[in-house]
Amino acid sequence: MVKIVSVDAGSPAAKAGIAAGDELLSINGNTVKDVLDYRFYGTDAHCAVEVRRNGEVLRFSLANREYQDLGMEFCTYLMDEKKRCANKCVFCFIDQNPKGMRETVYFKDDDERLSFLQGNYVTLTNLSDADVERIVKMRISPVNVSVHTMNPALRVRMMGNRFAGEKLRYLRTLCEGGIRINAQLVLCKGWNDGEELDFSLNELCKLETLESIAAVPCGMTAHRDGLAELEPFDAASAADVLDRIDRRAKQNLEQFGSRKVFASDEFYLLAGRELPADEEYEEYPQLENGVGMLRLHETEFKGALRAEEPRRIEKTVSIATGYAAYEHIRALARMAEQTFEGLRVNVFPIRNDFFGHSITVSGLVTGGDLIRQLQGKPLGSRLLLPVNMLRSEGDLFLDGVSKEDVIKTLQVPVRVTERDGWDLLDAILEEEDA
Repeated sequence: MVKIVSVDAGSPAAKAGIAAGDELLSINGNTVKDVLDYRFYGTDAHCAVEVRRNGEVLRFSLANREYQDLGMEFCTYLMDEKKRCANKCVFCFIDQNPKGMRETVYFKDDDERLSFLQGNYVTLTNLSDADVERIVKMRISPVNVSVHTMNPALRVRMMGNRFAGEKLRYLRTLCEGGIRINAQLVLCKGWNDGEELDFSLNELCKLETLESIAAVPCGMTAHRDGLAELEPFDAASAADVLDRIDRRAKQNLEQFGSRKVFASDEFYLLAGRELPADEEYEEYPQLENGVGMLRLHETEFKGALRAEEPRRIEKTVSIATGYAAYEHIRALARMAEQTFEGLRVNVFPIRNDFFGHSITVSGLVTGGDLIRQLQGKPLGSRLLLPVNMLRSEGDLFLDGVSKEDVIKTLQVPVRVTERDGWDLLDAILEEEDA
């Protein structure tokens, strides 16, 4: 039972007479507990809806175009609270956050509904048999799973949860139910790399509905007091990860016609190796895990350049990024300068003093570090920032500094660029505001 806070004008719910303040009880005889129930049972052309109004149960018949939303809005996106993570992973990034950040940054979610709705990864440890049965019944697919290791005992150790090993059985249940699976392995040097990585890859590739696996290195901040000792990957250990992944990928290509197994860009940067060619990433199934992000960005940027007529552009713009992407962004900036005479693109790598210098991705650059390191720099007519530096609303950095604070302090207009290379070139070339 969930309270309806508003009803969209002209929607099926509004036309039937359902109103704000009503409590939704069921759709077509099925109890509605959350957004999955609402979406799954509300897709029929005719929906019998029960609500409670002032203590009285009312029944409505809704005519609905297939897969049209019924038009009811609730107090939260999920219609109830997010499920909190029950694990204590040795590599958990949230446990390494310093104090003084936005409160939401410290919340650990582990919610299978967000896996389906937003692509989040879940560990399966807080699911029950009934939860997994519901996933299969509703055909919630794909499910993105943070596996980390297929060794049950090691998974218990790494995730600090005594149920973590036995919950791996849900992978087989999902597979038998026809649910597609994307897997994530956060690798910790000396823990789940080496032969343990080989074992996990081999076991995961036995799942008939497996779509992809991403291997990413654990992130380590300077705030690990009291946490498990971890050693960062170096060039040699990163290269070993890549070699093992490539061997498994070649077997998969012969067996399935697909690599299925991919390493994040960071492993290539650490190993000092070239990123794979565009076609080797297939359909980029693990882009949000940083797998192929730099390669796709470059491909898009080059495509955008080819679509432009070379011309003279007299202006200077600046781009701020993390150290991990610095060489990549600088190379794109040089391409733009060579194409457009008179154009100057400054690229500034921002050192991460807030989390520690081992953190080099742009998505963890804070506003305070950005301001301190860019003050007095020749920024030109505009500063470009990648969208992942800011929260989804586009207004705040992780440390609570706002985009407006950056504009006011640095005295320069700020343009936030999307993840694709096309938008980066648009941001570089677009005319300044009057």
